[in-house]
Amino acid sequence: MLLVDGLRAGYGAVEVLRGVSFDLGKSEIVALLGSNGVGKTTISSVLSGLIPAWSGRIVFDGAEIQNRTPETIVDLGLIHVPEGRHIFPNLTVRENLELGAYRRGKPNRARNLDRVMDTFPRLRERAGQKAGTLSGGEQQMLAIGRGMMAEPRLLILDEPSIGLSPLLVEEMFSLIGVLNKDGLPILLVEQNVLQSLEIADRAFVMENGEIRLSGPTATLMDDPELKRSYLGLA
Repeated sequence: MLLVDGLRAGYGAVEVLRGVSFDLGKSEIVALLGSNGVGKTTISSVLSGLIPAWSGRIVFDGAEIQNRTPETIVDLGLIHVPEGRHIFPNLTVRENLELGAYRRGKPNRARNLDRVMDTFPRLRERAGQKAGTLSGGEQQMLAIGRGMMAEPRLLILDEPSIGLSPLLVEEMFSLIGVLNKDGLPILLVEQNVLQSLEIADRAFVMENGEIRLSGPTATLMDDPELKRSYLGLA
């Protein structure tokens, strides 16, 4: 579904991504893991057309999309839920969700709205409430729900657990599993290594703009380097 091959990108003269390669199959959850500042969000931004690729290829369902416009990439069905949620705080929950169908999914907006509210019942309860008054967990649900309104063929979730309490983190990862259950491929970009490995099919671990470890999550769970560097285990 997604192939990233030899991707290089950065900001100004500073190279952040140094030949990153990974892939994601249909119906998979693939985790892109690493600590803050290793280039994970830069990858999300390049995939979404928000910053240019310096070199390399990005192939989404057979079509090369590197350096295409964000609008074109959305129209193809690659939907990015960014780090920090970026909801519209002065609009209601319903209005935020409806804006998710601005470019894609508009003909099915009412049906998709019901589906999102069935997935996130608290959004239905707060449909008329200003989004800025929601809790952090509810705002993250809203951001994901807004992405779902665009009928994604692949969903990028950038740090969905950041800033949430441990209980809400558990709930968020469970909801990600629910979204994937019907076959939606998800690229999960996360610092939370342990819980990401528990939910993903495969994972790629980044350091300094490069992929350092990769493989099925069951295998990575037993990798001594990952245990030492990311899980704090000897």
